[in-house]
Amino acid sequence: MTPAAATQSAQTMNWPPAVLAAQKPRVEALEESHREEILGFLSERPLHTVYMSGLVRDNGVQSPFNRGAFYGCRDEAGALEAVALVGHATLIEARTERSAAAVAEFAQKCPRLRLLLGEQERIEQFWRHYAPGGRAPRRFAREMLFEKSWPAEVCEPVASLRRANMGDLDLVAAAHAQMAFDESGVDPLATDPRGFRQRCARRVEAGRVWVVVESGRLLFKADVVSETPEVVYLEGVYVAPEERGRGLGRRCLAQLCDDILSRARSVALLVDERNERAAQFYRRAGFKLRAFYDTVFLRAED
Repeated sequence: MTPAAATQSAQTMNWPPAVLAAQKPRVEALEESHREEILGFLSERPLHTVYMSGLVRDNGVQSPFNRGAFYGCRDEAGALEAVALVGHATLIEARTERSAAAVAEFAQKCPRLRLLLGEQERIEQFWRHYAPGGRAPRRFAREMLFEKSWPAEVCEPVASLRRANMGDLDLVAAAHAQMAFDESGVDPLATDPRGFRQRCARRVEAGRVWVVVESGRLLFKADVVSETPEVVYLEGVYVAPEERGRGLGRRCLAQLCDDILSRARSVALLVDERNERAAQFYRRAGFKLRAFYDTVFLRAED
């Protein structure tokens, strides 16, 4: 954030609600013609906006694959002040309190919201404005954002590490669904089996899922969720229980990260704050803690 924007944000936090309401910018739908403008805005903080940037790069601004729609707020000069993905997973990159407030109040009217995700301070800011008229929370979770910018120490390569193919889909979907259930308490294979499998299949077809499969068993999995020239975001890193602590996960992750770091500046991922074993695993693999993130899981509408 620029000094001017930081000063403006600090000032607006102290404004009375009536004054803040009068100053709030209009929320507008963003279109394909705004693609480069959106990417330029998000690239100012690439580590924290990689998920939204990746969706725009992969799917475009307007696509059902985004599971939501992109919206923006502009300042008096017409420049973007906030960009948000509002939908199943809602993320916001707001440079001012007033634009965060505007998007939060707009999101109150969106029936598709299932979770809010972002940096701790920004979600707290967003929640202050969303909570009074928005959906009630079902669960709060805190995660740690880890980043790795340098290749790992030399490890023995894992010859069987490869991109997944459609023959691996059942194994990949089952592992990913279990991880989603552990995190959110919701099994996507039970609530949305067709859609969930389609999303897994699309990622497999795009060459974004890496696996080690032996004798029909999934031993390792990792998904490249979003990719920009600056940052690649990983999700769903899985090591079979019987292989944990034996070095396979560390070797596979090092090999995958080395490949990624040949084309991007860093690799990032989120780890549940309660999972100290996983946090230690990533620290040993050369990842550094960069920030804390909050996820708010929202109750379904009655």
